[in-house]
Amino acid sequence: MKAIKTNTAPAAIGPYSQAIVIGDMLYTSGQIPVDPATGRIPEGVEAQANQAFTNLKNLIAASGASIENTVKTTVFIKNMEDFAAINEIYASYFTEPFPARSCVEVARLPKDVLLEVEAIVKL
Repeated sequence: MKAIKTNTAPAAIGPYSQAIVIGDMLYTSGQIPVDPATGRIPEGVEAQANQAFTNLKNLIAASGASIENTVKTTVFIKNMEDFAAINEIYASYFTEPFPARSCVEVARLPKDVLLEVEAIVKL
């Protein structure tokens, strides 16, 4: 196992790694919409989605992989009514063939953000 750590995605806020490489696969921790440079959380679901997916893209890049190699994502959202807006932004970060995906509504997320995303990526 090899841990991935980068300043271009939010630092871990607990006893976990930002991502782990095992063999030729990368497993990311959930990325929330925290600007890693300022620690700020943007207002609104669209801005938060862009920040979360940018954080994910940066974390994947720090491993030497590309977001295009994403095999599976899991998106946790606070309100399923935000699904369409998040889905539109999601589609701007991924291309066909799109990764497999799960999307679930949850009661609460860290720092009370509106979404969190994690991924499994082929290196």
